[in-house]
Amino acid sequence: MPSLKDLKNRIESVKSTRKITKAMQMVAAAKLRRAQEAAEMSRPYAERFAAVMGQLAASVGDSDTAPKLLTGTGRDQTHLLVVMTAERGLCGGFNANIAKLARQKAEALVAEGKTVRILTVGKKGRDALRRDWSEHFVGHVDLSEVKRVGYGDAQRIAKDVLDRFDAEEFDVATIFFSRFQNVVTQIPTATQIIPAQFDAPEDDGATTLYDYEPGEEEILAELLPKGVATQIFSALLENGASEQGARMSAMDNATRNAGEMIDKLTIEYNRSRQAAITNELIEIISGAEAL
Repeated sequence: MPSLKDLKNRIESVKSTRKITKAMQMVAAAKLRRAQEAAEMSRPYAERFAAVMGQLAASVGDSDTAPKLLTGTGRDQTHLLVVMTAERGLCGGFNANIAKLARQKAEALVAEGKTVRILTVGKKGRDALRRDWSEHFVGHVDLSEVKRVGYGDAQRIAKDVLDRFDAEEFDVATIFFSRFQNVVTQIPTATQIIPAQFDAPEDDGATTLYDYEPGEEEILAELLPKGVATQIFSALLENGASEQGARMSAMDNATRNAGEMIDKLTIEYNRSRQAAITNELIEIISGAEAL
């Protein structure tokens, strides 16, 4: 049975931990608002950009003049998995869920006889996959010194991916991130970015035809690399909001758990103290009767 001093020290330790988790919860709540606004504001542009690109891709089809980023290499042997996680932990299952999805995809590809290469963005994803998949690593992007993720960071990652594609290091590239839904729910998502995939344009009965100058192939050749950067930037923003939401929820749970532990330890401390006082009184009374 722990002594009164041990119980008192433990209570003070848990109280200090509760102060830290409460502070982290408040910081995450403050950052979440800005990150959520950035993620939500990027969605209309990304969706409209994808719609326009889908119309152009549908008009080009699989012609010989179509850009390589649209048609691919013609092979499906080597896959590049871009695993995008946070640089820090203490955010519940946010990082683990993204790494789990990437691991499942890698295992499925290896089972099919494909070659897997992994590019990690964020330290936690690299740490989660290092034990079983370190031999498949081809690079890492460190964002630990970046205070606020910007489009320039997405362009840097996109340039790395595009340079590898031009060097024919892979045939298919897929990014893994967490799509923000709300503070409680973040959805691990996998999106193929090379070859580019777009939803078929909806047939609303309109008969409007568009003439492009220059031609569709030239426009796609110019916009597809920007499309890769746009998708990566959108994924980074979604990850940022998801990370803060997950951290806010995790720190709230930790704060409440610390409070419950403090209550239990306080009850145990009071009972032990009462027992000690009772024993002292018994000893005093017994000594007085002996005299």
